[in-house]
Amino acid sequence: MKKNKNAYIGISLVILVFGIIFIPKIINRISNNDVVDNDRHNLERTTSQKSDTLAFVGNKQVPSFSFINQDNDTVSNADYIGKVYVVEFFFSTCQDICPIMNQNMKKVAEAYPEGDKVGIASFSIDPTYDTPEVLKAYAEAYEIDHPSWNFLTGDKEEIFKLSNVGFNLYAAEAMDEEDDFQHSGFFALIDQEGNIRSRIDENGNPIVYYDGLKDEGVQMLIKDIQILLK
Repeated sequence: MKKNKNAYIGISLVILVFGIIFIPKIINRISNNDVVDNDRHNLERTTSQKSDTLAFVGNKQVPSFSFINQDNDTVSNADYIGKVYVVEFFFSTCQDICPIMNQNMKKVAEAYPEGDKVGIASFSIDPTYDTPEVLKAYAEAYEIDHPSWNFLTGDKEEIFKLSNVGFNLYAAEAMDEEDDFQHSGFFALIDQEGNIRSRIDENGNPIVYYDGLKDEGVQMLIKDIQILLK
């Protein structure tokens, strides 16, 4: 019985100490409307920081390149310095994913139509067929008139190296007879200094590339371009 009495006394002392130290602080925070307001703003601040931060993809910078566009002009990576730009690899005779990709890429162009701050680079992985004249007709067929959207062609080996090594966007010559080439349906986002950038997911990992076949991926890309322009 004596042990129980001592235990009750001990618990009572703990409760008394807690009340003396913490209850006045709690009352003070409630009276100043700090409890909910501060916690909510801290959460918003954390969320904002996550959504407004774009990762550097493996600290990877775009390698030097130089190709010919649909107007027979030479275009290099240096022409994009100071601009945010989006990269894709495609070919004009593709009837599978390329039409979807370029219709979605048009949404990016329409979101930033001026061309002074945002550009697009579409590299053909079938440069033998995709001459500047063919690419010009392709752009006209899609009603593309964005001033900084270049459809680029040149040496096949250099383009494949740029795709697979420079951007890690898969491209290859196919083995079947229906389609001569295979390639990724993703877009790459490049900042003003030539760094490949990416959104960070809810777990803090970069998504690396943007799905050019889904509207969700394109809308994410448009929002992240705006982040880089700030």
